[in-house]
Amino acid sequence: MSVTITDVVLRDGLQDEPAVVPVADRVAIAEALVAAGLRHLEAGSFVNPAKVPQMAGAEDLVAALPHQDSVRYTFLALNARGVRRAVAAGARDVLVVASASSGHSRANAGRDSDAALDDLARAVAEHPGTAFRAGISTAFVCPFDGAVAPDRLVAVARRFAVMGIRRIGLADTLGTATPDQVMTSLARVRDALPDIELSLHLHNAHGQALSTVDAAIEAGVTRFDSAAGGYGGCPFAPGAHGNIATEDLVAHLHARGIPTGIDEDVLSTAVATVREALRRAPAPA
Repeated sequence: MSVTITDVVLRDGLQDEPAVVPVADRVAIAEALVAAGLRHLEAGSFVNPAKVPQMAGAEDLVAALPHQDSVRYTFLALNARGVRRAVAAGARDVLVVASASSGHSRANAGRDSDAALDDLARAVAEHPGTAFRAGISTAFVCPFDGAVAPDRLVAVARRFAVMGIRRIGLADTLGTATPDQVMTSLARVRDALPDIELSLHLHNAHGQALSTVDAAIEAGVTRFDSAAGGYGGCPFAPGAHGNIATEDLVAHLHARGIPTGIDEDVLSTAVATVREALRRAPAPA
């Protein structure tokens, strides 16, 4: 078997840093990650730049990225406005995201989960030619509501499935969910929606993300998100920790004999590119 990694440093990694990386530097980061062998990048998000200034310039980024048939750049949207902006800018792949918990949804999207899902459903229906996948934030633990019941996670995943979305990522937004907790909830979603491909988006509060990866691989999961340098977090989720580092995930998988298609030496150069871009970047205005 092989594992597919989506690097999210350009979106999740940069959004919580006290700096605004210019579009040109974001393009350079993308080029460095592609050179290392990454073929799936979460490149940015179409959100309100007044609330998340680190994601400003998303339209310019779509136009500037070096498009290749073998590389997929995904852009995140939290609402219909974001979806429409992404499609108008030429994004081919859009990640629509809703929270499993309404506490986080109100902080992150300005409305409760069900209202956010209603809005996204209308937007997805408006754009039948766009490739959509879905992400569920706070899939296991919410900083406001506590532990998320598996039944609630299933209900949100089902809403995305009804939209026609066949790939859904489950996010441990805080990074505090235990491997057992993640696997219990993941199993419930798989039982309820056997035709949906699930991936995991893991933050790493207690150094247990790689153990969760191992358990998920044993259960047949082959898609994971990570961020070069371990950057990341959610500005609207107090206590959120950085993502599992792409370089750590790749080294761990390679040590297990699991291929990723990623060159570890070239990846280290990409991580340095991220760090240098952040070092030079100005603080938000």
